[in-house]
Amino acid sequence: MDKFIVKGGRRLTGEVTISGAKNAAVAILPAVILSDEPCVIENVPSISDVTISLRILSEMGAEVTNIGKDAYRIDPTGIDKCCVPYETARKMRASYYFLGALLGKFNQARVSMPGGCPLGDRPIDQHLKAFSALGAEYNLSQGMIDLSADKLTGNQIFFDVVTVGATMNAMLAAVKAEGLTVIENAAKEPHIVDLANFLNSMGANIMGAGTDVIKIRGVERLHGTNYAVIPDQIEAGTFMIAAAATKGDVLIKNVIPKHLESITKKLEKIGVNIEQYDDSIRVWCDGPLVKANVKTTPHPGFPTDMQPQIATLLTLAEGTSIVTEGVWEQRFRYVDELRRMGANITVNGKVALVEGTGRLMGAPVKACDLRAGAALIIAGLAAQGVTEIEDIFHIERGYDCMEGKLRALNAEIEKVSVPDKTSNKTDKKTAV
Repeated sequence: MDKFIVKGGRRLTGEVTISGAKNAAVAILPAVILSDEPCVIENVPSISDVTISLRILSEMGAEVTNIGKDAYRIDPTGIDKCCVPYETARKMRASYYFLGALLGKFNQARVSMPGGCPLGDRPIDQHLKAFSALGAEYNLSQGMIDLSADKLTGNQIFFDVVTVGATMNAMLAAVKAEGLTVIENAAKEPHIVDLANFLNSMGANIMGAGTDVIKIRGVERLHGTNYAVIPDQIEAGTFMIAAAATKGDVLIKNVIPKHLESITKKLEKIGVNIEQYDDSIRVWCDGPLVKANVKTTPHPGFPTDMQPQIATLLTLAEGTSIVTEGVWEQRFRYVDELRRMGANITVNGKVALVEGTGRLMGAPVKACDLRAGAALIIAGLAAQGVTEIEDIFHIERGYDCMEGKLRALNAEIEKVSVPDKTSNKTDKKTAV
């Protein structure tokens, strides 16, 4: 078992380069299946969710070649099966993008129910609604999702709720469907636009990505392409808050400032200084942090994936802040861990009352999901004393070399391996 040991109290200073966006990469990689030729994908983050996606492609028959630090050549022409290996797929939520890609390519797909972070009820009913509208039939049994269609035909799809995953899956399934598909109440996140741009670079005809109505005119084939994944909005936001929490001064490079607007505006209200450039952003804090109210909503609102991080920052601010979660009902599971560090947070349903204490103390804690883990790192950096963070596999799902990047910014953080208690018990029993 690996864990992070963080010694707090050091200002973050220097420069950090943001990796490719996790939420874009985990959809773009399955999308390569739709191509009739090899593709080169650049700016791919080195995270476990990407590793799993590449493994799935390889196990299905694709030829995957690492051609640089963050670049892969993927030849999907050897894919000869429509079933994603169960044990691999169940390790991450984004495995469901293989449903849309395989259905769009072969008119059939078989994928296990997805895993990932336990953030509450995350049904796939809207995904299935989209696939059905395009002419597919589905069957759910023994943890597997089966899709099949004689052919896919364009149709009107209206989502009952704004959903990123279903919007992207509908796009994947519709790009080769016959006729016009209109997706209404579509999600508008940057990674949706990135997926559309990638598919269009292969010859797809997608219009309106980034608005709530996406129109897709089906095409017969898609060709190979070279494409670079956009920078990770959430990784950038996490480093912005880490800089603020430590009263640091950090230049964050390889970002799209437009994607960070909701985060930037909220941090400025809290008392953080921010200066924007073409593809970088400087964040520094030289005064007191003040209270603010935050409500997460779909893009262009404040992202739910930044909620634990900003709540952590607000524990260091003066006054009482209200944080309202508008997306995932179990996003506050990290609060118990922050309380171990001295945070004064009261949760009632989807609302948290954060009493700024101005200080946190190091303590042993556990990451309960990806963004909760990032929040605990920020707390550890700002705290007095030593913080030990367990279950860091959650963090490594979405952050590329988090500890290395932080050390380059003057943080005292190291990754250590410790014996797994469960494994030890098993070994002793075996020995007897």
